[in-house]
Amino acid sequence: MTSKTSARKVRYAVVGAGNIAQVAVLPAFANAGENSELVALVSGDPIKREALPARYASIEALGDYDEFEAVLARARVDAVFIATPNTHHREFTERAARAGVHVLCEKPMAPTVSDCEAMIAACLEHRVKLMIAYRLHFEAANLQAIEALKSGKIGDPRVFSSLFSQQVRPGDIRTRPELAGGAILDLGVYPINAARYLFREEPIEVLAAVSRSGDARFDGVDETTTAILRFASGRVAQLTVSLGASSTGYYRVIGTEGDLHAEPIYDYEQALKFVVTTEGKPREHRFPARDQFAPELLEFSRCVLERREPEPSGEEGLADIRVVEAILQSARTGQAVQLPPWSRRHRPDLEQEVGKPPVAPPEPIGAPSPTIR
Repeated sequence: MTSKTSARKVRYAVVGAGNIAQVAVLPAFANAGENSELVALVSGDPIKREALPARYASIEALGDYDEFEAVLARARVDAVFIATPNTHHREFTERAARAGVHVLCEKPMAPTVSDCEAMIAACLEHRVKLMIAYRLHFEAANLQAIEALKSGKIGDPRVFSSLFSQQVRPGDIRTRPELAGGAILDLGVYPINAARYLFREEPIEVLAAVSRSGDARFDGVDETTTAILRFASGRVAQLTVSLGASSTGYYRVIGTEGDLHAEPIYDYEQALKFVVTTEGKPREHRFPARDQFAPELLEFSRCVLERREPEPSGEEGLADIRVVEAILQSARTGQAVQLPPWSRRHRPDLEQEVGKPPVAPPEPIGAPSPTIR
């Protein structure tokens, strides 16, 4: 790897120039400048490749997807942020690893467990870092909710319930089966991950069902999926995700002595809040809107510069996809699916919080919002 880490900045290429890359990832480099630098962009759209460098003067090299390795070499890239459709995550992770370049990959990590395992193996073989972009692992509201549960504010947490939905734009990549679209892969990793980090354990059984309204937008993908996750402790999580319902995003955890309700909680543009209720008395906790993408860049760059393993790791991404696969299997068969034993040494906590001011999202070029309302 032709790295310039001695300059104390990690040189990044962003791979993919869709909506999330344009409104969140690219602007985040302004808040991550202490150790991260945007130097390259890889996109399959020539219009975007021509227009975006006018907004980001630090970009030194541009290229199509088939020019990926040449762009990395030309810009002396240390790390990539992969923001492509789900089906391309494995390909670009493996290509980056072979080039000796570290990988920060958007979630979901990949469509299948075997893809995730291959990504982890490639990064290990080529001795590069792999981190999955779980932005909520650095975000104050979610980390404070974890702390509230760990400290016993609501007694022993027993039940988790979540709804996450949006009305997706017709033709968006989330509606396309060939790009691994669908509600459970696009939205499901959020409540699955939240249940796991709030309960601090892994599910052992899944029961799920897919609901369809007949809307042509969702031919070949799941429109609405509901799942029940059972944990060895006796805790239970229920979640519903939908690409065909009005925008909502909340979770609620019921304990033996109270409950915690967080809404909106998965959003990256709005202020977030949660309410803890004990003895019938609610107490609200509010958190201003922040840049949730710069913290990922800052932490990953620290891991590269300090030669330490990142969290959330590839193993964390794999932990969610094994649940996603079980949910899809259960929905197909109508039967509960048992999950093999799994443990995670690391769980997100308050030490990971990074606060950066919000950035004004620019008008995206050829990349409209996936949500119509």
